[in-house]
Amino acid sequence: MISIMVSAPRQLQLLRRHLLPCCHYCHFSTVPCDLSPSQTDDKSLVTQVVQLLQVPENEWNTDQLRPLLFSATTMPCHLLTITLHLGSSSKALNFLEYVRANAPSEQSHCLSPIFHGVIELFSEETISEYKLLEIYERVKQWGIPLTSRSATLLIQCLGAAKMVGELLLLFNNLDPSVKSTRVVNTLISTLFRLGHIDSAVQVLDEMCKPNTMFPPNNVTGDIVLGELLKRDSPVRSIAEKEIGHLVRKLSRHGVFPDTINLTNLINKLCRKQKTKLAWDLLHDVMQSGGAVEATSCNALLTGLGKDRDVKRMNDLLAKMKEMEIKPNVITFGILINHLCKSRRIDDALKVLEEMRGKGGSSGMNVEPDVVIFNTLIDGLCKVWRHDESLSLLEQMKNECRPNTVTYNCLIDGFCKASNLDKAHELFDQMNKEGVIPNVVTLNTLINGMCKHGRIGSAVEFFNEMQRKGIKGNSVTYTSLISAFCNVNNIDKAMQYFDLMLSSGCSPDVIVFYSLISGLSLAGRMDDASFVVSKLKESGFGLDVCCYNVLISGFCKKKKLERVYEMLQEMEEAGVKPDIFTYNTLISFLGKNGDFKTACEMLRKMRKEGLVPTVITYGAVIHAYCLHGNVDEAMKIFREMSSTLKVPPNTVIYNILIDSLCKIKDVECALSLMDDMKVKGIKPNTATYNAILKGIQDKKMLYKAFELMDRMVEDACKPDYVTVDILTEWLSAVGEMKKLEKFFQGYTVSSCTEE
Repeated sequence: MISIMVSAPRQLQLLRRHLLPCCHYCHFSTVPCDLSPSQTDDKSLVTQVVQLLQVPENEWNTDQLRPLLFSATTMPCHLLTITLHLGSSSKALNFLEYVRANAPSEQSHCLSPIFHGVIELFSEETISEYKLLEIYERVKQWGIPLTSRSATLLIQCLGAAKMVGELLLLFNNLDPSVKSTRVVNTLISTLFRLGHIDSAVQVLDEMCKPNTMFPPNNVTGDIVLGELLKRDSPVRSIAEKEIGHLVRKLSRHGVFPDTINLTNLINKLCRKQKTKLAWDLLHDVMQSGGAVEATSCNALLTGLGKDRDVKRMNDLLAKMKEMEIKPNVITFGILINHLCKSRRIDDALKVLEEMRGKGGSSGMNVEPDVVIFNTLIDGLCKVWRHDESLSLLEQMKNECRPNTVTYNCLIDGFCKASNLDKAHELFDQMNKEGVIPNVVTLNTLINGMCKHGRIGSAVEFFNEMQRKGIKGNSVTYTSLISAFCNVNNIDKAMQYFDLMLSSGCSPDVIVFYSLISGLSLAGRMDDASFVVSKLKESGFGLDVCCYNVLISGFCKKKKLERVYEMLQEMEEAGVKPDIFTYNTLISFLGKNGDFKTACEMLRKMRKEGLVPTVITYGAVIHAYCLHGNVDEAMKIFREMSSTLKVPPNTVIYNILIDSLCKIKDVECALSLMDDMKVKGIKPNTATYNAILKGIQDKKMLYKAFELMDRMVEDACKPDYVTVDILTEWLSAVGEMKKLEKFFQGYTVSSCTEE
């Protein structure tokens, strides 16, 4: 048998005093049992015996001790008190041996309280627990029976030393008459504390058997419930499915969890999404006759609401009615909250009427509180029933005072409805009524103004509120910074970022990403790098989108070394490049004429399982065209349609048509225009501008008229480039009349001079 030795006498004392009820502790104290003034002789007896025992053992005076120890008036509690006053377990053990050797046979029962005193003194000394087991074995050989109290203390001592095997063996060998409920409670508590859950449950099973000699009591219930409510242990915890089983066992003996413990158990199960088990637990307690209050039902209603289990919510309400458990304001609050979150506002309003005893549910008359009104007002705002929310506000004023949350819900609702004027009106109203706005009010209005383009007003309001003592938080600065980034006012965004840092507010990831994106797009890569460093200091990491923005920014600045730094950093952080990363790199490399590396990137991209898109091939085609290699660009273009099965888009056609016209290959450009028509790809104004410029150089006037007609058919509006090309060309050949018709939206190829 393996056990862990722990020699900690002070811990044993504290544990013993913690585990034993105060009403029992007096029996184990080093102070004599409660002695009334009439027991002066008893005190004198104890004092005399203790004084006689202060000399060495071999000098104990038997003639003096015998009449004191073995008289008819000497009680077991006197012997326990004498033993405890000896001060050490060794002296107490000698006293036990002395009494055993000298006690008349009819008084052998007096040995048990002395042994109990030995154990008590032992628990306060730094002596090996194995020594205690040796003493216990010797006492068993002497035939000295353990009392329930002695057994309890032995179990505690062995438990404190973590000698689980020994304490279980001790318990199993106890005389059945000694196995009281108190002893078994101590054993179960010790086993739970040491993490031996299965053994504790097995002992509890013995307690809960029919006709048991040591049935569970309320102390047992407190021990078991205390264990059930503990946090999960990494070694072994009571599984959720066992909770109801254990509670049922105790319930059969009339031991029920009180309202607090039952509510906490239901909350624990619901937090772990075990609402079915929570339902069974509550139902079992109800059916077994345990007292159930609305508080416990409310806990289950909350869990069922989170699961959106409407059927069971209704079943529980019906059960409450059947059991005459009166719902309270919290019960109704849970129902209304669930209905509002489910957008069932009309049903929620009916519940409000039922609370007041209306709508056919007489006898309720539960006054709604501010939380219920706030929930309903917020729910009405979320379904755009703003007029009704204002009406409910007026009703609310007759029953309870609106608070800051009330007005925050209304202001948020009107901001989201783009009615900022009404939102400000409500803000003024709350101030007039003495309802103090808070930072949520501030953030709601600022966010509303920023989202509707009124950034200047948001800044003014922010400054005004700060002067009144309402300081902004991270949410406030996030709204302002994001708004300035969205309108490309990066200087202002950085100004508020600096202000945010100096005010002690911690930026969130949204702020960092907004700034990094805005600064990168503006080409301010040094500032973007500074924000990245702050992001990392705050414990955040870059995601692939953020890396893509930075890589794109460095590519535009032609800082290739920084691009590779970003790629290396991505690899170290475990962030895999995506299609956008590769497209950016391929485009950059292609524009710089590094087609070898661009092709390597394309191969790597495919190896990573990413399928190149039309944007990928468009970047390569554009790069070849930029460097005058139109043939290679056309080769990739043909592969896209035939082999790669990636249909080209208008942008790719425009690039190729423009490049072909620049090298005077207008016929090929015109064939691409025809190809677009066949494939159903609509040309845009840029397409026509490129081809018109090409045919102008070739003086293909008839073709220009055809293309002008096609532009009208395709509803492509001419831009200033179109106007410049055609005005210069047609004025030179005297065809301005047709140009006028073209601008008016008429076909010109059949137009003749008047």
